[in-house]
Amino acid sequence: MHGGSGDSQNGGSLYLTKGTLERTRKTGDREKTCPLLLRVFTTTNGRHHRPDEFGRGNVPSSELQIYTWLDATLKELTSLVKEVYPEARKKGTHFGFSIVYPEPKRQAYRVKDIGNTVSGRKGPDDAMTLQSQRFRIGDYLDIAITPPNRAPPIPGRMRPY
Repeated sequence: MHGGSGDSQNGGSLYLTKGTLERTRKTGDREKTCPLLLRVFTTTNGRHHRPDEFGRGNVPSSELQIYTWLDATLKELTSLVKEVYPEARKKGTHFGFSIVYPEPKRQAYRVKDIGNTVSGRKGPDDAMTLQSQRFRIGDYLDIAITPPNRAPPIPGRMRPY
């Protein structure tokens, strides 16, 4: 794997070690709060994984492990994913975020769409945090990555950087 890359805009560093991403930031609560292990599953076909792909102790094979905090924004998470998938760095690449969470009554998982980001553009969901969407430790994050030439239209205004 490779070492870290500086991230002066967000004041942190990213380290990729044995498939695990670690995010460090020396600010406020993040300095005093232990990060959580976020299990992220990605697709590059623009569609989310089906809920039944998470059942019976199984998970999709496209897993990234990210150490982060509940106040992580979708834009921060997008930046981390782009470190692992260079093809996702292209301007206009669409990232659709969903939380995958257990539904104990049915012994199954549910998927809840929470927001979208686009590489190279500012959008209304960029500052959305995991916590604001009721993400709980133990939930999964599913990210559908769509290349720019096949990206669906995003509701709301998107501004170029």
